[in-house]
Amino acid sequence: MEDMPVYGCFPLLLHLDKMCDQISNAVLDAYIKVDPDARVACECVAKTGMILLCGEITSKAVIDYQQVVRDTIKRIGYDDSSKGLDYKTCTVLVALEQQCEEIKQAISCGTHDEDVAAGDQGLMFGYATDETDECMPTTILLAHKISAKIKSLASNGTLPWIRPDGKTQITMEYRDSGGALEPLRVHTLVISVQHAPGVPLAQIQRELMGRVVKEVIPAKYLDENTIYHLLPSKAFVEGGPKGDAGLTGRKIIVDTYGGWGAHGGGAFSGKDPSKVDRSGAYAARWVAKSLVKAGLCRRVLVQLSYSIGLSHPLAISVFHYGTSDRSEDELLDIIQKNFDLRVGSIIRELNLKRPIYQQTACYGHFGREEFTWEKPKQLVY
Repeated sequence: MEDMPVYGCFPLLLHLDKMCDQISNAVLDAYIKVDPDARVACECVAKTGMILLCGEITSKAVIDYQQVVRDTIKRIGYDDSSKGLDYKTCTVLVALEQQCEEIKQAISCGTHDEDVAAGDQGLMFGYATDETDECMPTTILLAHKISAKIKSLASNGTLPWIRPDGKTQITMEYRDSGGALEPLRVHTLVISVQHAPGVPLAQIQRELMGRVVKEVIPAKYLDENTIYHLLPSKAFVEGGPKGDAGLTGRKIIVDTYGGWGAHGGGAFSGKDPSKVDRSGAYAARWVAKSLVKAGLCRRVLVQLSYSIGLSHPLAISVFHYGTSDRSEDELLDIIQKNFDLRVGSIIRELNLKRPIYQQTACYGHFGREEFTWEKPKQLVY
């Protein structure tokens, strides 16, 4: 067995792009709660003192955009103009139109719910690995846990100097065991967190190490050679909208597997489940995790492709990295026998017409047991 090169992943605490993801998904949830068949493609743009909603929505529901946007910003923690955004006073602009009639007709061409067609074309990937119980890469799983811990310490007042913006990054060393992966140690850990002015760097680093790193990262992954970059910029006061613009859908690697596996390029947030960018990726993950949990392989990548106006996938591919006793053709046959991957069937089996989407915009869409696509299917083979 040979050690693999170190590998890094780049999930975020709450970069402004992720706030935009939350707002887009909050709008989607508000529609689906009233109208489960709503067609929603809601984008969000953020900059100092302003939020812009744009996109296409067709629904019988009437939504108070101002309330949805401001409640979301408040929950995130932007409550003062000194942070670049204040939920009470920021400008909320709305530029939403009806869904294109041609797309509407293409989606609704089937006579049964299962025959609802894809609303776009593209590739979707699902990945799973047995290196963790969640079948997720250790790198991104730990980085998300660090982000969640920081947010928790800010929310409960333990570390009141923490402000909403920030990023985490973990680089780990792995051993390649016949295509399966064994995490060995954390090589480098980076935490950049926005903070209130006047807080000494030494205090920030000490509290991040003691209250975050030591409590989240298992001791077996840390050693005397682990490199720590805790607030490497030395100061991070002007974050959020003052330091950057935000846009829905720019953190697709954070939302998925941290660079492991593959990505078809389509974002998830703000899209109802008729958009295969979202539902197809959820289905591919469901398939991949089911294969790993069934013991059919230790690591797998599943690819689906869809076309607008068609309900069945154009192609299904599976890659097991040499970790299965079965051929990839045999695994493909098992997939086809156990999963109906028509768009409408995915929506029905994963129960996707529910207001569950805002919670996906923080800490990843995968590896979290509250989501239906994370519950492996019992396979017949």
